[in-house]
Amino acid sequence: MPADLLREIIPLTKNDCFTIFSRTKEKFDFPLHYHEEFELNFIQNAKNAQRIIGDHIELIDDLELVLVGANLQHGWFNHKCKSKEIKEITIQFHRDLFDEKFLSRNQMHFIKNLLEKSSRGVLFSR
Repeated sequence: MPADLLREIIPLTKNDCFTIFSRTKEKFDFPLHYHEEFELNFIQNAKNAQRIIGDHIELIDDLELVLVGANLQHGWFNHKCKSKEIKEITIQFHRDLFDEKFLSRNQMHFIKNLLEKSSRGVLFSR
């Protein structure tokens, strides 16, 4: 990780399963950062904002859902977004929320695979 990259300390305690934030804002104002926890982000009404996940940079559409893996740099930026009412819902959860025994069960194969792929970020399709 570059030295100037912000390591975020999130408010998730060791006794929490997850934290959830729901906010409406006029702009993205948090810098490029990373943290040890997984993060699921739903963004609405931010067409032409810019998303950076790892080494991938892309303009976003009016709706998006992204799973960000542990210690993966990420951020959303206004770029060419003209919206003044961006909706953002963020769920953050510990890397060990689902232990290996649980993830090894037949029905959890898809979830285990999804969490592994999140090390590079997962953009869900509409």
